[in-house]
Amino acid sequence: QVQLVESGGGLVETGGSLRLSCTAAGRAFSTYTLTTGWFCQAPGKERELLAAISWRGGNPYIADSVKGRFTISKNIFTETVSLQSNSVKPEDTAVYYCAAKRAGDSEYKYWGQGTQVTVSS
Repeated sequence: QVQLVESGGGLVETGGSLRLSCTAAGRAFSTYTLTTGWFCQAPGKERELLAAISWRGGNPYIADSVKGRFTISKNIFTETVSLQSNSVKPEDTAVYYCAAKRAGDSEYKYWGQGTQVTVSS
């Protein structure tokens, strides 16, 4: 079982910066060469994949809706996957989830508990 923990949520002002981090217990990212994604779910809306990155390598995925504002990165030393924005908007208010899947999995099987991000206008 892969256990994911998100951190970094909270209240952010419009135009401010946001950095969310996801860690996996037991160095699971490298052990299972997981693909890790960041999702968000705003009130009344479906959960949306914002960005994803593979521990194996390759170009990260960024959804068109946030391209140019959000980036995803990984730190192989701390085994952390981070989602970052340098200019958040009120519509970015949502619960953000870190999720992971193994190679060959069609769906993300492992989920964090989520972290609330509220962008004040």
